[in-house]
Amino acid sequence: MATSTADSLSKLTIKSDDFAASSAPNLHKNLFLLSPQQVELAKTLMEMEQSHLFEQWPEPGIDDDEKRAFFDQVARLNSSYPGGLASYIKTARELLAESKAGKNPFDGFTPSVPSGEVLAFGDDNFVQYEEAGMREARKAAFVLVAGGLGERLGYNGIKVALPSESVTGTCFLQLYIESILALQHANCRLVKGDGQAEIPLVIMTSDDTHSRTVDLLEFNAYFGMKPTQVKLLKQEKVACLIDNDAHLALEPNNKYKIQTKPHGHGDVHSLLYSSGLLKQWHDAGLRWVLFFQDTNGLLFKAIPASLGVSAAKQYHVNSLAVPRKAKDAIGGITKLTHKDGRTMVINVEYNQLDPLLRATGYPDGDVNSETGYSPFPGNINQLILELGPYMEELTRTGGSIKEFVNPKYKDSTKTAFKSSTRLECMMQDYPKTLSPSARVGFTVMDTWLAYAPVKNNPEDAAKVPKGNPYHSATSGEMAIYRANSLILRKAGVKVDDPVCQTFNAQEVEVWPRIVWKPKWALTFADVKNKVRGNCTVTQRSTMAIKGQRIFVEDLSLDGALLVDAADRAEVEVGGRVQNKGWIIENVDHKDTSVPEEVRIRGFKFNKVDQLEKTYSEPGKFSLKP
Repeated sequence: MATSTADSLSKLTIKSDDFAASSAPNLHKNLFLLSPQQVELAKTLMEMEQSHLFEQWPEPGIDDDEKRAFFDQVARLNSSYPGGLASYIKTARELLAESKAGKNPFDGFTPSVPSGEVLAFGDDNFVQYEEAGMREARKAAFVLVAGGLGERLGYNGIKVALPSESVTGTCFLQLYIESILALQHANCRLVKGDGQAEIPLVIMTSDDTHSRTVDLLEFNAYFGMKPTQVKLLKQEKVACLIDNDAHLALEPNNKYKIQTKPHGHGDVHSLLYSSGLLKQWHDAGLRWVLFFQDTNGLLFKAIPASLGVSAAKQYHVNSLAVPRKAKDAIGGITKLTHKDGRTMVINVEYNQLDPLLRATGYPDGDVNSETGYSPFPGNINQLILELGPYMEELTRTGGSIKEFVNPKYKDSTKTAFKSSTRLECMMQDYPKTLSPSARVGFTVMDTWLAYAPVKNNPEDAAKVPKGNPYHSATSGEMAIYRANSLILRKAGVKVDDPVCQTFNAQEVEVWPRIVWKPKWALTFADVKNKVRGNCTVTQRSTMAIKGQRIFVEDLSLDGALLVDAADRAEVEVGGRVQNKGWIIENVDHKDTSVPEEVRIRGFKFNKVDQLEKTYSEPGKFSLKP
């Protein structure tokens, strides 16, 4: 090893004799401590003008292990970025120069409304797409982007461990896994005799969430999924930058560590590419990859129909979307046509859409059409990609996604940063590099059915202007009850109107607290098949259905009803159920005697009275009080 290190040193010195000793004398003195690979990395850093990293390095014999550890970190940063650190720094310089010059990323582009499918829940078109999507489900793989902690929510755990609702306490990860398993099971019934096709799930984690995600899965036996079905891919952070010349930042209190920050969820593409999973899926006959975010409790209600649209329209990229009010803080899916003829269909952030429209012949900018909504659908960051074209594109790009930089400058000269910055990339920017022949579209769903993210803490949610979505744990839970109530109404159940109540300074509609496990019903057709006769539910009621073969007929519910049934137990539920039920009580979000996941909602259930039945044996049963 000594010989190869000496060879590397001689090459380094011969090629760049001047800089090794004069630009970085402290590095030069310590070079003999490094392995040949580390010497090559030192060479790269010097070629990229990063000699400042070594200014405070002491003589050999002091902190030698820390010096080697520094290069271990450099090696990780170099290997985890497509093209290595040299490519990262080069791209950063280009983007920082454009940022300083105030270059408009959409210069030369004219926006227009792309083509896509707008669905109305429960109509014939919707039901047909749902059925088509259920048939496609066995050819799908799901990718959950879950690199974030719940700190912004006022929750110290990982976001996917947060309960999606309080009636059953089902956490987001459990809800997602049970939904995928229900798709798998339903598909198996649809495509008879083809065996149980396992639907793969990939979870992208980060340093912050990886071990806790593993613990959550293992502690709960993967929520019923086979451990072999689940793959975790951990994204690495990227180096921070201290100035417009893309000099790398050191940690404030550690001269042997480069400061890093998350690169954004766009990393999911390069991770999938480098993991080899896409080829495995392709060889196994899969056709679709579905990407989704970590805390949207409604998402799987929109998946079957959206997947059906992808199959029918043969979309290479299908962005799930909701109707968008002009100037709402949600990006718009837009077709951009460049004056040189290039086109792309991508998400344009709301703060960029209005000026872009004004600059290209739309003097009023971002305004609502006669429908009362913007003609540009609201992007909710859930994507369905066709696997074959996706693999071809990633093979061409190496999985790298168009990046951006967002430095916070100290003043208008744009010469100094308030704090370090870094390059970022977004999952939904994948279509930016596609050829104009790529079939890129969208599927618009009712907001109440498809979109209720949980991302704001109580204080921030309370500051949201009246009429705008809170996107808090409070509103996210209430949205689940609203969606389930509206679906039952559409199926013919008489569900009482909601009442307005205020929790954590947020006024929300409180519908009956109705929840069901995904295996009970994934589609509207499932619900209609399992709800019969003349059923009524009062506003103060709570109902939880936890079983595949539970049929509700002529039920009059005024109180709390919880029914759980094993897979081979068939239960008919009906008659008049009346009891004191579960009462909603306010909780102060500052009350530390209450668990975090409860106080960020601002309410809890006082379970005064209920009818609760569990059927654990096979057979036919009737629950008619």
